This record gives sequence, C-alpha cells and structure tokens, in this order.
Amino acid sequence: MTIDWLPDLCDQYPDQVRVLEPMFTSFGGRDNFCGEIVTVKCFEDNSLVKEQVALPGKGKVLVVDGGGSLRRALLGDMLAEQAVANGWEGLLIYGCIRDVVAIGQLDLGVQALDTHPLKTDKRGIGDLNVPLRFAGVDFRPGEYLYADLNGVLVSAQPLQLPQ
Repeated sequence: MTIDWLPDLCDQYPDQVRVLEPMFTSFGGRDNFCGEIVTVKCFEDNSLVKEQVALPGKGKVLVVDGGGSLRRALLGDMLAEQAVANGWEGLLIYGCIRDVVAIGQLDLGVQALDTHPLKTDKRGIGDLNVPLRFAGVDFRPGEYLYADLNGVLVSAQPLQLPQ
C-alpha cells in the first residue's frame, strides 16, 4: 500500500527537510522508501553501483549521481535483484535505468530520471561516499533520504514517519 509520507514530513519538519526538484519517476515495485544515504558519483559507468549493491544495504538508500546522462542505464534488473537480495531500501538515480518491467516487480524503491535500453561501460571509474549535488539539493553520506510518489526529500537527521 502506498502512503503519502512526504507531505506530512514537510508539514511536520519544515526546517529540517530539503526537497528535490520534481524530475524523478518511480520505477520500483516499492513506491515508498527511506534510509541512510550512501553516495556514488559516476558517469555512464555503473561499476561502483554494482559493487555497492553487492554489499549489505539494510536501512540504506544508494544515491547515484550519473551526471543526469540520458545516454546509458546505470541500473538494470540484475543489479536491482542483487540490491533486493542484500536488503537495500532503494536507489535514487540521477540518470537512467533499464529493464523497467522486471524492476517494477521487485520489492525495491527505484526513482530515476528516465529509461534507456543501453547498458554502461565498465571502466571502474567513479567516487564512493562523496558529497553530491543535483536537483537543487546537497546529499551527504550518512544523511537520510525519504521518497514516495510525491517526490524525494533529504534530512540531516532521521525523521519519524507518519502512521
């Protein structure tokens, strides 16, 4: 069941939340997701995304700054399945994904800019757990991300979810 978290969180914590510009679409089987932020900065190379989803991710959200590229997909069904198997709450991708039908069947939150059928090159290039900025918001590792069909927000501290 989908719950509208973000309007209530914005009302309850107006001075603690940073709301992203509305540019993301929900593609995962889970519309609501939240967790501690882990960051990856990469461009048309999802090597670090692959490494991270292979690690335990319970209570965590992977925030991927793909530079807004609409030319390659940074996430596909195999990596999304691995994220589910390792307990990740969700992924926010400033870029594209592919295999959207399969990803939509998984118990995983996934928001991205769009879809693209072409996979990335694997060059092993990227940065892990660095501060990011896109969609008008700063993302710092260890902060918290909250997403639902209303959008995405970030908070320095964990927030109490509405009932």
